[in-house]
Amino acid sequence: MRLEVVSKVSRLLDKIKENRAVKDATEGILQEEKKKEEVLCKACGKMVNKAEVVRNRYVCYECGAYFRVKTGNRLKMVLDPQSFEEWFAEEHGTNPLDFPGYVDKLTAVREKTGLKEAVTVGKGKIYGEDAVIGVCDARFMMGSMGHAVGEKIAGAVERATEEKLPVILFCCSGGARMQEGIVSLMQMAKTAAALKKHSDAGLLYISVLTDPTTGGVTASFAMLGDIILAEPGALIGFAGARVIEQTIGQKLPEGFQRAEFQLEHGFVDAIVERKDLKKRLYEILRMHKVSGYAKFDPATEVDGRPTELMRERAYHTKEKSAWEKVKMARKVDRLSAEDYINSIFTKFIEFHGDRYYRDDPAIVGGIAYLDGQPVTVIGIQKGKDMKDCMRHNYGMPSPEGYRKAIRLMKQAEKFGRPVITFVNTAGAYCGMEAEERGQGEAIARNLYEMSALKVPVLCIMIGEGGSGGALALAVGNEVWMMENATYCVLSPEGFASILWKDGKRAKEASEIMKITAMDLKSLGVIEQIIPEYGVADAKACESISRYLKGNIKKFLEKQNGKTGEQFASERYARFRKF
Repeated sequence: MRLEVVSKVSRLLDKIKENRAVKDATEGILQEEKKKEEVLCKACGKMVNKAEVVRNRYVCYECGAYFRVKTGNRLKMVLDPQSFEEWFAEEHGTNPLDFPGYVDKLTAVREKTGLKEAVTVGKGKIYGEDAVIGVCDARFMMGSMGHAVGEKIAGAVERATEEKLPVILFCCSGGARMQEGIVSLMQMAKTAAALKKHSDAGLLYISVLTDPTTGGVTASFAMLGDIILAEPGALIGFAGARVIEQTIGQKLPEGFQRAEFQLEHGFVDAIVERKDLKKRLYEILRMHKVSGYAKFDPATEVDGRPTELMRERAYHTKEKSAWEKVKMARKVDRLSAEDYINSIFTKFIEFHGDRYYRDDPAIVGGIAYLDGQPVTVIGIQKGKDMKDCMRHNYGMPSPEGYRKAIRLMKQAEKFGRPVITFVNTAGAYCGMEAEERGQGEAIARNLYEMSALKVPVLCIMIGEGGSGGALALAVGNEVWMMENATYCVLSPEGFASILWKDGKRAKEASEIMKITAMDLKSLGVIEQIIPEYGVADAKACESISRYLKGNIKKFLEKQNGKTGEQFASERYARFRKF
């Protein structure tokens, strides 16, 4: 009996050991399989599940870093299924300089990647909207630009021009292809020239900067978009960081040449996450399809009447003196440009930067819908609290702000969009750096270019209209003013200081300067006074916005049928009379 029990226990122990061995072996296999399914994120150093990364549009779910994307995957992410038609598929690189080993290298990289060249071009649909697409692939010799790359891009842009289609190029490159020497360099000029012809035909070009976009590609087609988008964290620059450090003998700061750096320095319109990119491209394409100035959705009717509360408040409001209006115009809680933009328009897409030096937060601008009609809207933003005011420099634009504004206006002119500006500034920023970067020239250039814009321009004074800093955004076919706004050659304090050597006489000065809406309408400086229903605060936002929206639509309806030359000539005559 005892032997039988021992035997059973022994067999049980053997079974347990066997099961444990099987379990260990299974776990080992599973671990090996798991390892195969994991990829290393170079940004955070963690092994991450490949399938999860793919589902996350090739973005690390641990740190948010962006993986580089193969051509086929990029096309799948932004185009409708089975909509891509490849062009110039047989175009591939040769060896124009007979560079040793280059042909073998091309053969090897073609076999490895399945690509014939570093760029794939063709036509596809984004939610049904046709566009010519080009995708650069870093796997093919770091997306370097040789003759074949330049030829495919130039050919695609030329065909887009013939078919009157927009172009979207996903840029990714280490720059020129060294093995092709001077022939590679010529591609910069060739692609730029093709894009100039496309632009002159009034067609839209969007460049999307991905990691990395450097060298000759940055210095040609990547930076020539009407609209330049970038993926978060993308390396974007002309010279490489190592070259710069070796040249200047300094360590570069963290984040130098990344997309966020380029946005801050004015070279990128917007940074768009991958999950939002297809939708954003679609919205931009749609906004550039509507022609005319008053193509409003017929289902949208504006009730311009104020709310009962605002009517009541307006009834009990007493007329204010000029000095009282000065103080009201300066109030921090006064409705801002962004308040009006968000209340009157829909689907506002903000664009940044002057493409020269910096993005100036004092000026906000972009494109939006006014009941279905695309418009370009630009406003001077003061801020709502101390932190916000500091970020927007208290609504005092720098040269780069004015240059951003005129860039957006010229873009509107190219695509036949009306321009609407909201002005609220004590004046242009008068700091030393503003003078160094040409404040006077920037203001003068805006006056010069705005005067001749071949689209309707409406300018609305919503707070302070301080001198040339305000006028730089107020050369319109019509100029309107909020009833408690002011518009003057100089602040009352400055006026009193210059003429009477006593800034304390500002109140007196305000009364004789003719700076109120009523004064300026009688002088013919403005065409319309916008009611505030007591004061332009948050409570009045709905009523004021309804009034403005209805009247802006009426203004644009009057512009239909006019030529670009008429807009410019009417604007010239308007200011010529003074």
